[in-house]
Amino acid sequence: MKNILIMLMILLAFTLSECEQECNKQMSNIPSAIIDKTLKELKTKFPQQNQELVKKGVSQVAAIWTKNDGTPDDFIKFCSNYLAPNDSAKKSLFDKLSYYFEILYGNLNELNIYLKYTLHVDEGNITPIDELFGSYDPYAHINDDLFNNKIAYITILNFPYYTLKEKQEFGKNWNSLQWAYARLGDIFTARIPASVLLKYSEAVTAADNYISEYNIYMGNLIDEHNNTLFPLDLKLISHWGLRDELKANYKVENGLEKQKMIYEVMKKIITQEIPVNIINNQDYKWNPYSNKLFKDGKEIKGFKKEPDTRYAHLLQIFKTIKDIDKYNPNCPNYIQRKFEQEIEIHVEEVEKLFINFISSDEVKQVAKLITKRLGRKLEPFDIWYDGFKARNSISQEQLDQIVKKKYPNKAAYEQDLPIILTKLGFDQEKVKFISSKVIVDHARGAGHAWGAMMRSEKARLRTRINKDGMDYKGYNIACHEFGHNVEQTITLNFVDYYMMNGVPNTAFTEALAFIFQKRDLELLGIKDNDPDKKHLVNLDIFWGAYEIMGVALVDINVWKWLYKHPEATPSQLKKAVLEIAKDIWNKYYAPVFEIKDQYILAIYSHMIDAPLYLSNYPLGHIIEFQIENYIENKNFASEIFKMYSQGRKIPQIWMQNAVSSEISIQPMLNAAKQAVEKLDKTK
Repeated sequence: MKNILIMLMILLAFTLSECEQECNKQMSNIPSAIIDKTLKELKTKFPQQNQELVKKGVSQVAAIWTKNDGTPDDFIKFCSNYLAPNDSAKKSLFDKLSYYFEILYGNLNELNIYLKYTLHVDEGNITPIDELFGSYDPYAHINDDLFNNKIAYITILNFPYYTLKEKQEFGKNWNSLQWAYARLGDIFTARIPASVLLKYSEAVTAADNYISEYNIYMGNLIDEHNNTLFPLDLKLISHWGLRDELKANYKVENGLEKQKMIYEVMKKIITQEIPVNIINNQDYKWNPYSNKLFKDGKEIKGFKKEPDTRYAHLLQIFKTIKDIDKYNPNCPNYIQRKFEQEIEIHVEEVEKLFINFISSDEVKQVAKLITKRLGRKLEPFDIWYDGFKARNSISQEQLDQIVKKKYPNKAAYEQDLPIILTKLGFDQEKVKFISSKVIVDHARGAGHAWGAMMRSEKARLRTRINKDGMDYKGYNIACHEFGHNVEQTITLNFVDYYMMNGVPNTAFTEALAFIFQKRDLELLGIKDNDPDKKHLVNLDIFWGAYEIMGVALVDINVWKWLYKHPEATPSQLKKAVLEIAKDIWNKYYAPVFEIKDQYILAIYSHMIDAPLYLSNYPLGHIIEFQIENYIENKNFASEIFKMYSQGRKIPQIWMQNAVSSEISIQPMLNAAKQAVEKLDKTK
């Protein structure tokens, strides 16, 4: 095995990406003659060492070594002193670094959780001092500190960074330790000043606060006849709450009228024509169709519209990311970093997957079935058609009553976590362990899961819980977030090495979250005896993927536009987003819906406060579907545990190990076609 490892390392050393080679030339502060001299001395001192691997580490250190780090002679001395002389010394160094990084990053993560606690957890009003502490990034100085004391350079020297191309080519033959070495090499790919990181953190926190407080009081919406369609106390966050309320209004009284009103609200948010007074404020009445505002029965003329705040936040995040770009020698472009270093699938490959899916004949076949089931032509908001779910036979009110009785507060849900895991088939040892590692909180926003980064700590589950208890929407979100927590706990505590903790990318945790979420009724004890259940579930996943793939393509193309127009204003960015959303709609949705020029695909809040996150959702749906197919008729818990405890390998290798296939849309297309054929005959 050692000989194979050496051969792989020699091959890897020759396969630096063009991006890495070019950036190393541009940013290197150590002349090539000094690098050559260093390598010559190291070969003399350590003749048994793999010289090509040594060259890789030395070159990467040289690429970001600054004058403040020392002279060329200091550089040579550093490499000579800190290069691990043999495999045993390297493993010992790896163990030490893993131990200290777990302590360091684990505690910083906990600090970050508590600094942002008031911003994320609904336990009182947010004050200016909460916002200041919440925007503080405890990680900001750690990069500087670890480069200044040379720990980062020691890591790079001995555990150099491997490109996605290298990992794809050779990673399938690596064992867990080799993968752990490579993941250690992923930590320090850039040297970014703390001041630059703090600006980014401040921009993201400001955008997150903006989104978290973006609520619409639905009982204050009126139609042309001054009628209200929603309960007075119904407060919905954009976009999650609005979307979920729209989905809940299929097959209910006045459902279509409610959906059309929600759709108008969404459009006004996207175009920023929404009155500022109506955002998170219940003192005004608003007609979203005519865009007229009223107070105490009188119309308010010339009200102030939201001044492109939505796009100003996105633009500010982009500007701080542009500042970060120059410090990344391996990938000086955020799109490239997001897909090659984080998602670890090339952006072109992701776009091709999505476009092939949303262009397929199967989409048109499913759309025809939905049209038939609705008994009307499709509306643009039917991208969120929810009629394939079993809960459509149960009213929203009934579900709310069931859930509120079962979970009157967060403690009731937290205490039920062991029962949920038991119902899913986990053995009692894992039930006890996993449930002990999760804390439930009231979410201020729509809800999220925040994992631990140290094995002694716990993951957080956040969902919205009303004063009278958790409603169905909050419960459905909680099931989703608990799926994340289970993944976070397994992938932190049950992998071979700490450096292998986590999943290949966020899509893999989203996949498990989706898998948990769609079992929500089953976990409540509500059974679905429909013989077509499997086909309905497959169609639900299929249609959800069709919707979110368009959203993700808008997100990607907006970032491409930003890089072409770095000096854009919020107004120009808004115009571009509308055009991009319309273009994606007209290409892939208008032929199906027979309605042109819609920009609803731009409503997602992630696009504003979570840069380039949205591709994870459709990828998650694809992965979810393949996992579900694989575990059918197998033990759910044991298969899930086996998959998620293999460690953070790159996506395609992880999938091959998990389901014996790379990521593919074909199983979803095949299942959709079969489902349409079956339901067309029976319905």
